[in-house]
Amino acid sequence: MKTKFTIAALIAIIFPTLAFAQTSHEAQGHSHTMPGQVTAVERAQPLSGPHGGSLRQAEGVQLETVVATGGIALFFYDRAGKTISVDQGRGAASVRVEGNAKRYRYDLLPDGKGALVAPVNLSVIAGRQIEIDVQLVGIPAVGGQGVKFQEIAMVPANELQLATAAISRQKICPVSGKPLGSMGDPVAVDVNGQQVFVCCAGCVAAVKSNPAKYASGRPEITVTTSTQADAALIAKQAKCPVMDEPLGSMGDPVKVMVGDKPIFLCCKGCVKKVQAEPAKYLALVYGEGSGGKGEPTSVSANSEQVRPGIFKVSVEDAPYIAAQKRCPVMDEPLDAMGGPYKVNANGQAIYICCPGCAKKIAAEPGKYLAILAQQGVQSPVMK
Repeated sequence: MKTKFTIAALIAIIFPTLAFAQTSHEAQGHSHTMPGQVTAVERAQPLSGPHGGSLRQAEGVQLETVVATGGIALFFYDRAGKTISVDQGRGAASVRVEGNAKRYRYDLLPDGKGALVAPVNLSVIAGRQIEIDVQLVGIPAVGGQGVKFQEIAMVPANELQLATAAISRQKICPVSGKPLGSMGDPVAVDVNGQQVFVCCAGCVAAVKSNPAKYASGRPEITVTTSTQADAALIAKQAKCPVMDEPLGSMGDPVKVMVGDKPIFLCCKGCVKKVQAEPAKYLALVYGEGSGGKGEPTSVSANSEQVRPGIFKVSVEDAPYIAAQKRCPVMDEPLDAMGGPYKVNANGQAIYICCPGCAKKIAAEPGKYLAILAQQGVQSPVMK
């Protein structure tokens, strides 16, 4: 606590007025530094620094800000790009997470390796945008002036978030045509350095044997005319999922194979719709589950709870998160408040933006299941 007080006091002396306020002189577009004033750091051209951070410049020096899940680091360089010592430097970073008003203050101290660092765990807000107000003192390269600037940065997404986003984009298995997540956790297959997800281990061999065919992550779609052998399937499907017209009402139904699953259409004019959104029409014909129409879908209750009854999500939840999109309590995007999280509502999974929404769903689970149903969202069963 003594160290924090000393740094805060030192900054207060060098920044004698409001921490991040502009003077009227600055507000009129003048930025020349007077003796004893603070050096305002300007953003350089949109270039990455040696450590992958963003570059700014001030008084002939460059400053790189690096945001990682392990904290915040600042590096100084001269015009030639040579590292400048910050061993005598000190500072503070005031951090605000997008969507929240509260700010968090962290000391920036030399790490002995050429940087000023605030070692703080940012993994809990991975994938979120943060606003950082920085104040520094004791940097000889800027003539002993105090330095202040604001940085807007994204905390790098973690592996689970990257996988969840990729699964949400891909939606369906390129081999079977089934929704990813319908057969358990999707399986990642490396195809020329990129990940393609399949619905189960049984589809891995097909991707590895013909990587060029499945590299796009989209199932192969073929179009043929239906035959007498398809009569039973046509009778079972009954209607075209695009036009909602009886199959056969516009001539022989058109057969579209999405992976290994057939979809029958009333006419060739509907083919483009299925080619553009195969996952949508597979769901309409076969339901959101793993096979036949109307099969219930299910997800497991992850053993890791952030609070009693509030579960962390996994890759298995990705298709359902993508389908739900918004929290039914706050009507906010599911990732707006650090989520998504998962709760049990009468045996079904509802995804929420923050733990605070769990109480309302626990009090009126039927109400929020009905809200989602009205939006066309089928909540999966929690196992």
